[in-house]
Amino acid sequence: MKKVALITGGAKRIGKAIVQAFHNNSFNVIIHYHHSQTDAQNLADELNAICDNSAKIIKADLSVVNDKNTLADFKNHAIALFGRIDVLVHNASSFYPSDVNDEFDKWQTDWDDLFLTNAKAPLFLSHVFKDELITNHGAIISLLDIHARDKPFIGYPIYNMAKSAHLGMVQSLALEFAPSVRVNGVSPGVNIFPEDNKNNELNDTIKDKLTKSVPLQKIGTPNDIAQAVLFLATAPYITGQILAVDGGRSLTLKGG
Repeated sequence: MKKVALITGGAKRIGKAIVQAFHNNSFNVIIHYHHSQTDAQNLADELNAICDNSAKIIKADLSVVNDKNTLADFKNHAIALFGRIDVLVHNASSFYPSDVNDEFDKWQTDWDDLFLTNAKAPLFLSHVFKDELITNHGAIISLLDIHARDKPFIGYPIYNMAKSAHLGMVQSLALEFAPSVRVNGVSPGVNIFPEDNKNNELNDTIKDKLTKSVPLQKIGTPNDIAQAVLFLATAPYITGQILAVDGGRSLTLKGG
């Protein structure tokens, strides 16, 4: 029976590349989405044209983790799609700045969203799929950030904190779920920018500056991240590790 990978936020960008990488390596894939139904369905159709009944989609707001019964329904639905899950990839997340001068209500909203998508959802999804992954001697891979470890990105305090919590989850669950389930993380650097300049903090000038700060002098691609995720998902003697896929930027990164 083919192994199955569930990728959160798998319809576009890095998530899409991860889905394609697993599919190209003989996995069945479950593409989780929230708003991007058309993209998710198009990707599934494309993959199913290559190999029939090898890709399926599942919709959920990550707030599904806030309710025990709804979360259990999501788990059962996901497993029922192919009858098993072997790899869980935490890719879906929110990313945007938090101004220290914002009012309390704005900070509260940002905190709830950024910690939900970058810390709570990965933890609770890992927990609810734990028994399934133990049965299949599976793996969990988390998408982190090079700024999550000692080098915070200025202007993004809540995001930095949430990703740091996620990193702590990877290391903690690697111990808690051993020996049956391996848990690792991939930390992108300057690999992909937000779509259509939606993030005003990352204008073209800043993008150029960031690119020049990378020792390899280029922006990474979604496929670079996807190949690292696939590697960790299939490496039987690696757990609790964080692999930076950043063109060397973490070697020179000062934070800020």
